[in-house]
Amino acid sequence: MADAADPFDAGAGSILRQPKAVWATAGASVVAFMGIGLVDPILPSIAKGLDATTSQVSLLFTSYFLITAVAMLLTGFVSSRIGGRGTLLLGLAFVVVFAGLAGTSDTVGQLVGFRAGWGLGNALFVSTALAVIVGAAAGGSAAAILLYESALGLGMACGPLLGAVLGNISWRYPFFGTATLMAVGFLCITAFLKEQPKPARKTSILDPIRALGHGGLASAAVSAFFYNYTFFTVLAFTPFVLNMTPYRSGAVFFAWGVLLALFSVVVAPRLQRRFGSLKVLGGSLVLLAVDVTVLGYGGHTAAIVCTILSGAFIGVNSTVYTELALGVSDAPRPVASAGYNFVRWFAAAAAPYFAPKIEEWTDIHIPFVVAAVTAVLGAVVVLVRRNALAHEAAELEPGHATEDSVTVFAN
Repeated sequence: MADAADPFDAGAGSILRQPKAVWATAGASVVAFMGIGLVDPILPSIAKGLDATTSQVSLLFTSYFLITAVAMLLTGFVSSRIGGRGTLLLGLAFVVVFAGLAGTSDTVGQLVGFRAGWGLGNALFVSTALAVIVGAAAGGSAAAILLYESALGLGMACGPLLGAVLGNISWRYPFFGTATLMAVGFLCITAFLKEQPKPARKTSILDPIRALGHGGLASAAVSAFFYNYTFFTVLAFTPFVLNMTPYRSGAVFFAWGVLLALFSVVVAPRLQRRFGSLKVLGGSLVLLAVDVTVLGYGGHTAAIVCTILSGAFIGVNSTVYTELALGVSDAPRPVASAGYNFVRWFAAAAAPYFAPKIEEWTDIHIPFVVAAVTAVLGAVVVLVRRNALAHEAAELEPGHATEDSVTVFAN
């Protein structure tokens, strides 16, 4: 089997030579992913502005991702009935409305509620965007997935930066900024994206649950659940530990996001071709566990360095998990992705809630110990279930890749 073509090659299948519809969707995806890390630098400012505790402000992540997890069961149901374009526009409309309302909040309860509505819109958009990009992209799924991962990395990097710049004026401005950018994305998709063919069979709400009956997909989802707990402990709890100004916190998480993007798009595929996806994923999870342990027990400088460095491991994990979820089972990609995301996003909702609670019950170090343990548990699942997780026999052999398994595990 020949090695997969380089998606960065300047030919027709290049990641850089795509139709306008793909770029419009990818651009809106950048803004959608910006919304995840947008509040990071301003969490302390929000707590101060709304006279809220750390636990209360952390609910901004919990409500967002709890609704996102549940909404994953609805995304296929909706998109198979109104089409990919209609689902993207519906999701964007939700984000524009609820992000704008979030900026008008007078209490932390209102803000948490508006973030939940934002999460519903983001779930509809993000879960559909990958399928739309894959369907409309030139060069096959490898280039499309890397373009999507590039949007993810760029969004995760720029979100904290935008939050810092606008949040330094007022904690409300980042929400208004996101609503404005998403409105631009809405107009671009309206103008450039034509409706794609609807699936021959309408998706049931229960189809993603049934898809999890596949041992490989279920194993990937469980491993990703543990990993996501670690990921969102870093993302949602670390800003309180760093206790920095919005600008400085934004700079830290911008550097974190740059590493995430670089390792997701450039480094991860090369590591996979050389060592195989399972070894790369397992090794990266163990290194992430070591990193968050040092983050929890080191001094302030060590915490900054380890926060930034965690972006490298998170970037590798994100790419590998994403492609695994898309390729490990025989279920249609949107259905498999919805089932996988339904499981993993519950951890993203749990970590921001439990990390500050654990700190209250114990001390500031233990939330990171728990995060290290969950990363190791994710690696254990990969080890124990490695046969079920193999996409195909060739995937287990370093140096080989197919179009659909250039990076076989991801976010």
